[in-house]
Amino acid sequence: MGEKRTPSGFLLKQRAFLKLYLITLTEQERLYGLKLLDLLRQEFKPFGYQPNHSEVYKALHDLIEDGILKQVKQKKEGMKYQEVVYYRFAEGGQEKAKLYKRQLKAELDRCAALIRKAIEDNFS
Repeated sequence: MGEKRTPSGFLLKQRAFLKLYLITLTEQERLYGLKLLDLLRQEFKPFGYQPNHSEVYKALHDLIEDGILKQVKQKKEGMKYQEVVYYRFAEGGQEKAKLYKRQLKAELDRCAALIRKAIEDNFS
């Protein structure tokens, strides 16, 4: 996680994009995987983007492996045995998340400039 992100050369990869949003949603409140998926789908539906279940969970697992998030199991309210897995920051994870977001901001700025150039060059 400590290494510097290198630009892909073109646009941002889907997994990096999802990880950014998963970090931000975790900063805002305690959520579980399906709720995160629902929020992302709702947020990006107007843009024709609906992340699939497996990509969201792969991004969550990457964040766990990077030491940013951890899973916390809690019994589902009103249920004796059923548990829900919530995602929270791991110890030291908030600092790692801030670093990741700073690195991704630079990458997003580069991608935005690339898209602006394409629009100006081809549709002006």
